[in-house]
Order: sequence, then C-alpha cells, then structure tokens
Amino acid sequence: MKLRFGYVANALGLWDASPSKALTFSRYSMLPKDERMEKLKSVTAQNLHHTKRILYYNIAHEIELYRLSSSLVPLATHPEVMWDFYTPFKKEWKELGEIIQQFNLRVSFHPNQFTLFTSPKEEVTMNAVKDMEYHFKMLEAMNALPNGLINIHIGGAYGDKSKSLSQFHQNLKQLPQEIKKHMTLENDDKTYDVQETLMTCEKEGIPMVLDYHHHMANQTDDDLHLYLQRIFHTWSSTNVVPKVHISSPKSDQAFRSHADFVSLDFVLPFLKMAKELDQDFDLMIEAKQKNLAMHKLVEDIAAIRGVKRITGSSVEW
Repeated sequence: MKLRFGYVANALGLWDASPSKALTFSRYSMLPKDERMEKLKSVTAQNLHHTKRILYYNIAHEIELYRLSSSLVPLATHPEVMWDFYTPFKKEWKELGEIIQQFNLRVSFHPNQFTLFTSPKEEVTMNAVKDMEYHFKMLEAMNALPNGLINIHIGGAYGDKSKSLSQFHQNLKQLPQEIKKHMTLENDDKTYDVQETLMTCEKEGIPMVLDYHHHMANQTDDDLHLYLQRIFHTWSSTNVVPKVHISSPKSDQAFRSHADFVSLDFVLPFLKMAKELDQDFDLMIEAKQKNLAMHKLVEDIAAIRGVKRITGSSVEW
C-alpha cells in the first residue's frame, strides 16, 4: 500500500507567500473607478506568483499532492465584478500548468461551504454553479483538468434530509456535465455522514472523498470498514487513486475543530483498516500547521515497523 501526503494552500516557513491575498468588495468599491481593475490584477498577480513559489517548494520536498487556494482571484464570482481573470494572466496560468504537468503534481480545489446543491432557493444553486465554473476555469487555464478535481460537501438538510437529498440530485442537473466530471463529494461533520454521502456518490457517479475526522464526529450506525471498499470503488472511473482527508480534533471540547498537527494515535486505526484492503491512496492533511503538520505525520508513520519511506512525502506499508 502506497500512501502519498499533501497539504492545503499555504506553505508555512516561506516568507510572505500567501496565495490567498484578498480584496474585499467594500475596499474595491472605495477605490476610484479607474484604479479598480489595476488593484484586482495586482492582488491576483501576487497570488499566482506565490502559488508558483509554493509549487517549487513542493517539488523540492517531493510533495506531489497539493490543494490550491480557492482565493487565487479576488471577486471572481461577485455579481458586480466578475472580471476576465484569464486573458491578462495567460502566461502565468500556463507557467503554473507546465510546472504541474512536468512534475506530475496532483492538484485540487475545495470551494467554501456556500457552494452547495441542496437549497430550495434557485439563486443559491445558480451561485453554486457559478463558483464551480470559476474553479473549473482555473483548472482549465492551467491545463490541469486531466487529474484536477473540485471537492464540495452535499450541503444543508433544511429540516428534512430526505427531501434535501432529492433536491441535491435535481439541482445538480444545473451543473454542466464537463464540470461535474471533475467533482468529488465529501462526508461532513454534522449533517451527511459516510453512508449518505456514499449513496449519493454512487447514484451520481461521483468519486467520494472520505474525511476520517468528519466521520469520527458524525458516525454512521455501521462501522466504517463496511463502506471503505465501496468508497474506494467510486474512484474506479477516474485516472487517479482515491483521496482521503486526514486531521485530528483540537480537543475533546472542540472535537470538530482541526488541531495544529495530526495525532498519529487518532488516525492509526483508520490506516490499519485501509491496509487490509491493500489499496494505494492519497491523504490530504487538513491541519492548522499545513505543510509542517504533513512533514511531521509522514515522519511519525515512517517510524512504524513495516513502513518504508520512499520519498519526502510518501510511504509504503
């Protein structure tokens, strides 16, 4: 079983390298009209440049798995802005894509919790489609569509989970098929558990991203091992191995919150369970200390008897 590890957005330790520098609509509106576009371009240019620095950091540390920031382009989907973020940066997008392809990096996006398809309100669904289109366009600009994915949650229950799931399937028809092909769904920590998410994925033909921490906070009636093989099987139509999200609780009182690092004791039962299936998969670390937490967890796992470290961010067990 080969395990590759990655992290989210920011590479801590790189000076001033945030790929998520923001420009709020309020601040944008206060600028003179002739300065607004230049400010949008300036912030975007910084985010793209910092992303390039982070990709080179990943290459230097043999990290093949990386979640790009959803905030690369400020106000990209704001109804009063919605600007062309591709044409002015053709060269920069292409350069990022060339790095991704040359070093065979697996990149993804994770839009925010408001990108959902369970709402009875049409405008919420239309905004979700718009946000998925924005992420798709970024993958397309980088020529990263061959294995680039966009991961979201199912959404809210609105007091009736069965009705909301039915609404999800109906609303998802609004999403263009070419974008849906790059979509994954993740179980969440409060509403839709592993079983419900898996059944939704199987019905729609969408790969499922298992979030182990979320599962521990929102468990099904059955044991996880009963579903794990089916979860991995949802990836069979893709050209990439399954992906799992890993984190651990900040505390017993703040169980759903992510800790700075990942507790080996917390995730080890899952890793042992997965080992029985002998399935290669990738693990996205969702910890406050980002890449530092990833490095620490790889070291901890590599110290287990029978585990062999094969690169800076991958092991064989």
